[in-house]
Amino acid sequence: MDRVMKLVSERAVVIFTQSSCCMCHTVARLFCDLGVNALVHELDQDPRGKEMERALLKMLGKGPSVPVVFIGGKLVGGTNRVMSLHLSGELVPMLRSAGALWL
Repeated sequence: MDRVMKLVSERAVVIFTQSSCCMCHTVARLFCDLGVNALVHELDQDPRGKEMERALLKMLGKGPSVPVVFIGGKLVGGTNRVMSLHLSGELVPMLRSAGALWL
């Protein structure tokens, strides 16, 4: 959990992914297309990735363990939550208030 929180504190937007996960790629691409310079951390490329994945799953409580998005140091959730925020128009203001977008 400490490693997860350290990474989350390093950028306005942090996305925990697996390199083979198509939904992870989709979520990361959405942020890129919005002009966000997110920290994308691929758990399967980290020697402590399994431990971090367990910590993330514990934080989420249920569902797939990746992707997991943090904005402004706060847990947002996975794909469904991110897409819901985007479609409802709430994602961009959230990104602005976290300092991830300037326009």
